[in-house]
Amino acid sequence: MFDFEKRLQDIGQQTILCVGDLMLDEFVYGEVARISPEAPAPVLAVKRSDVTIGGAGNVARNVASLGARCIFVGMVGDDDAGRTVISALQADTRIEPSLVVDRARPTTRKVRFVSEHFSTHLLRADWEDAAAADADREGELIARALAALPRVTVVVLSDYAKGVLTPRVVGAIIEAATRAQIPVIVDPKAADYAIYCGATLITPNRRELATATRREAIGDAAISEAAAELARMVAARAVLVTRSEEGMTLYVEGQDPVHVPAYAVRVRDVSGPGDTVVAILAVMLALGADYESAMRAANAGAAVVVGKPGTATVSVSELRHRLLPAAATTTEDKIVYDRAMLDERLGEWRRQRLRIGFTNGCFDLLHRGHVKLMAEARAACDRLVVGLNSDASVSRLKGDGRPIQPIGSRAEVLAALEAVDLVAVFEEDTPLELILQVRPSVLVKGGDYTREKVVGREVVEAAGGEVILVDLVPGQSTTNIVAQSRSRKP
Repeated sequence: MFDFEKRLQDIGQQTILCVGDLMLDEFVYGEVARISPEAPAPVLAVKRSDVTIGGAGNVARNVASLGARCIFVGMVGDDDAGRTVISALQADTRIEPSLVVDRARPTTRKVRFVSEHFSTHLLRADWEDAAAADADREGELIARALAALPRVTVVVLSDYAKGVLTPRVVGAIIEAATRAQIPVIVDPKAADYAIYCGATLITPNRRELATATRREAIGDAAISEAAAELARMVAARAVLVTRSEEGMTLYVEGQDPVHVPAYAVRVRDVSGPGDTVVAILAVMLALGADYESAMRAANAGAAVVVGKPGTATVSVSELRHRLLPAAATTTEDKIVYDRAMLDERLGEWRRQRLRIGFTNGCFDLLHRGHVKLMAEARAACDRLVVGLNSDASVSRLKGDGRPIQPIGSRAEVLAALEAVDLVAVFEEDTPLELILQVRPSVLVKGGDYTREKVVGREVVEAAGGEVILVDLVPGQSTTNIVAQSRSRKP
């Protein structure tokens, strides 16, 4: 289980090496009100323009916006665009550029003309030379990348097929990173994926996957089979397939494939979400996340940037609110007393194919052990439902004098925790009926239980779910706290 909230504080200690093709992206925004009298073409009345670093440079920008450091190795031309790129990268204190200057080629530059009213790209103009780097430039790129390796925890190869990631450069970096036991993430573009052999994680889109494997890649099953084939082809540990509005599919060697839907968002621009995906994957793996947790975070980050214009980045705060939507929900909206209302909430989550988790208890006096339980339970799922015993149920289970706090107070305190997405009150002595209704993929209880004693275990496991036991915090027990407080003399 990966606790995103707990590890946020460690992001600033991570350094990612990114090697790839730099670009200068310019977006020219305006309104179209007429057609040119000179030709059947729309006339864009320009209002403003934005210049940003794109291509692999956008991976570096996203790594930095998340709070990690990025050493960037790439290549620019000896021109104004190249000098603009260098200046922009140097302006970000979290990015350390290590750039090779090739005087024989221009810096890749792309200008997009956008109608703001219709949110439509009208035209893109490119200045580029996509020829492979010559032997001397290859040697410089390799030397700079290998010199950075001892300082990094993850390597990203961001291939835009503009000449930086030649077979020689890719092979040298993957070989050195493998020896140093540093994971390598590849965002591919090469015609022959054999050059990426030995990478840890490769992230093709659906079309690239189909081309690389010469397989149909339509639908979950076909995409999973193609991803497994690609993993075998390049000896990769994992393959993450980005599927635009259909979400993502993750294949990890020896595990069942995982499919997650895309978030429902108003798409404003599709420039650069792939860069955000690999940047988040890199940071998450650097923090020690498993592949599925990294994918779910990347999926959330992609939803943020497609809702922004231009080549955009995502911040930790934006990512956090996507991953923990309950952080922006009022406590009242998170409490369900009517079980019929629960079906409505669960139905929406199921339509989004979200991983639903469940835990339960009386939670009479919320203490540090409860908070740890919620945090670890939420780390194992996309949405966490907490079953809460009613007052009558607590009295039957705990005896006279309990609960100390009425149901309204207990529910509101629980709902105030960001890790909790929904509090469902139940009247029965056990949560079995509630578990049958929720049908969680993850059932979480404290370490004072054995798996055999967890109510609902058979139901969850029969449906392919899992039961997780969270270690207790020593000395933290509501019963003990109540007993100690009652034994003290006034």
